[in-house]
Amino acid sequence: MPLTRRQIAWRAAQDLKDGAYVNLGIGLPTLVSDYIPEGREIVFQSENGVLGVGPAPGANAADPDLINAGKQPITLVTGGSYVHHTDSFLMIRGGHLDCALLGAFEVSDKGDLANWTTDDPRFPPGVGGAMDLAVGAKEIRVLVEHTTKGGAPRLVRRCQYPLTAERVVKRIYTDLAVIDVTTQGFLLREIAEGIDVSGLQAKTEAPLRAAPDLKPLRAPVV
Repeated sequence: MPLTRRQIAWRAAQDLKDGAYVNLGIGLPTLVSDYIPEGREIVFQSENGVLGVGPAPGANAADPDLINAGKQPITLVTGGSYVHHTDSFLMIRGGHLDCALLGAFEVSDKGDLANWTTDDPRFPPGVGGAMDLAVGAKEIRVLVEHTTKGGAPRLVRRCQYPLTAERVVKRIYTDLAVIDVTTQGFLLREIAEGIDVSGLQAKTEAPLRAAPDLKPLRAPVV
């Protein structure tokens, strides 16, 4: 069965190292702060000037002054802070973030990222800090559903949408797989139960290589 959006976020959270400084992009990545593995301290950053993003607030506990870059309510961990927007981008552009977790419209097998516009006039583009993050963070990982609502692949040979940055994505978490981007293309690390490699390939435009130690992709009910 495919993973839910929250299960994708849970899976991505498991790979974050203790002490890491991590940006959470708009959309699906914002869910990751709810699933920090026990015993790890991970400092989440939001580009609107938040350092120390905590889990989402409970019902009726939202503070309108505490929001992330997507204008969603957040909490602040003990010791967390708001900083000037300029200082936030100094963190990003200065290479102080260990990782950025971003959403995407498309990712190519070379690691090209397209996540800021579809060129659809009905939906205005949202550049935000995506381009700064794509080149400023030490590592880019993408969280995305494997196909569009219409069933079109998001993991492609060549991005058709305007690029955010070239050759930056290192790992992709989808509802069907965990995939690394290597110099030889997409390397399949984990695959969801109920689908085999050939079935996953049918949903992926670019070729997939299965890792010798390919594992099942499992997540708890969250």
